[in-house]
Amino acid sequence: MQVKENSFLVTGGASGLGESVARAIVSQGGNVVIADLNESAGQSLVAELGDSARFVRCDITNGDEVQSAVEMAESAFGGLQGSINCAGIVVVQKLLNRDNNPADLEAFSRGVNINLVGSFNVARLVAASIAKRITNDSSAGEHAEKNHVQKNADQGIIINTASIAAFDGQVGQASYSSSKAGVVGLTLPLARELARHGIRVMTIAPGVFATPMMESIPEKAREQLEAGVPYPKRLGAPNEFAKLVTHIIDNAYLNGEVIRLDGAIRMV
Repeated sequence: MQVKENSFLVTGGASGLGESVARAIVSQGGNVVIADLNESAGQSLVAELGDSARFVRCDITNGDEVQSAVEMAESAFGGLQGSINCAGIVVVQKLLNRDNNPADLEAFSRGVNINLVGSFNVARLVAASIAKRITNDSSAGEHAEKNHVQKNADQGIIINTASIAAFDGQVGQASYSSSKAGVVGLTLPLARELARHGIRVMTIAPGVFATPMMESIPEKAREQLEAGVPYPKRLGAPNEFAKLVTHIIDNAYLNGEVIRLDGAIRMV
């Protein structure tokens, strides 16, 4: 599958990694629906990207809102070929605080709901859209079998975003690490299930990247993170994440795998 002339839903696409992905897709001749809660940033980005981009305000845990984003892609661009799910949050809290009081369960659940359940929600609705398109296209052919695709026909791609925290979780990251580990765990079962439709499923586990989220932490902490990256000894650039996304889209043999994009950092 190529980016050019295909359409993709990018959640969390108004800033950070998602914004870089949206820009890369449009620069390579594709279309993008940017789904984000930040209307101002999303609309501004769409105005810059032009007719190949649309924005929809979307909470990825809300099925109706994600479905509206999918339908926007279908109506604006004639269909949807894939999604890149970059939306997510970081919840930091210890299991027990200094007074040995337990962590807030609602905060833990919120992280899991957005990062894991939200990723599943986007995947299920995007996959349904692609599968229905395939079925409709097949029905138009004389000898096509319903719900099946021609051998090796690359029909769609779902790319989720995990984190190295899924493997190297730190103190206070119970919600974040477990939710991202769940995203990792989704990858192979979904890839195997959707293979019959020619839909691939991949996950990227980024390390420390120069995003608005990273800018919110103290400078000293950022410097320590940079120092922990073996090579190149710096934060990752969002466009490097986007380059991997477009490569995954293009490389049909990448399926059911999790790729660490982290400069060889291992958190201890």
